[in-house]
Amino acid sequence: MMCDLESGVCGTAEEEEMEMIDFNQQKKSINLYYVTDPICSHCWALEPTLRRFMKQYEHYFNFKTVMGGLLEKWHGGPVDPANGIHGPADVAGHWREVGKHYRMPIDGSLMIDDPVQSSFPPSRVYKIIQKHYGEEKAFEYLRRAREALFIFNKNIGEGSVLVEIVNEMRLDGEVIVKEADEQTGHDLLNEDFVLTRKLGARGFPTIIMVNEENKGVKIVGGRPFENYVDGLTQVLGEKPAPKQQPVLSALLEEEKLLFAKEIEVMYDVEEADLNNFMDKELSPNSYQVKEILGELYFTTTTK
Repeated sequence: MMCDLESGVCGTAEEEEMEMIDFNQQKKSINLYYVTDPICSHCWALEPTLRRFMKQYEHYFNFKTVMGGLLEKWHGGPVDPANGIHGPADVAGHWREVGKHYRMPIDGSLMIDDPVQSSFPPSRVYKIIQKHYGEEKAFEYLRRAREALFIFNKNIGEGSVLVEIVNEMRLDGEVIVKEADEQTGHDLLNEDFVLTRKLGARGFPTIIMVNEENKGVKIVGGRPFENYVDGLTQVLGEKPAPKQQPVLSALLEEEKLLFAKEIEVMYDVEEADLNNFMDKELSPNSYQVKEILGELYFTTTTK
């Protein structure tokens, strides 16, 4: 006889009397490199898809973010003529188009009024947090930095803004930003630049998955969720088994801020059905709804 943990019903045990079980964690046989930059708009647009891929398949790979160095400084000449970008003011319109297309809003007016002069300072802060606190905490910082830049128009090229972002993560912003500007920060970032070239990444975002036989796939630019699953299948040599998506309440508590698009992608919800989904999954007092540039975003009530 047994009482079922999920149903609460007690009755005859259907499982075998005795069975062997293995508590060893599955060895992660894949290295996944995410080559990116804090001010990369297409990387911001990829966040809904990348988050779901990580949540459902991270048990197969070792995840490493690599800073690629998108903008050292403005040189006064064409930077990205193909997209009509010759100077910081041209970035604003391009960012707005990216945000509107992918429904991950970007204000962009900062690049007219107070443009980011280099993406290297926030990249060096990433490396210092990664060094001292690990990949997960550094990745959280990257998200907070992008929120500050793309949504709230804060210049993440400035030390004072970076200190504020890091402090809000309950880390010592003054100490971390200071170290990032010292030789250690420069050396760590240069190591990522070397790795970026070694991986053959020439644009952002680039995701590269490599197996134990040193064979892999490279996926350039923002792609649909299925493309990343297909890539993982190729390097594994078999179809991977996904984990269940996290419950929405836990995800929102972890992330603190989620756009409508991020929730829709994570849970396969149609835009028109989002409000009903939120009502079903969350209690009314547990979250706040706000809007920017025509898109909804959700925060915890404690944010």
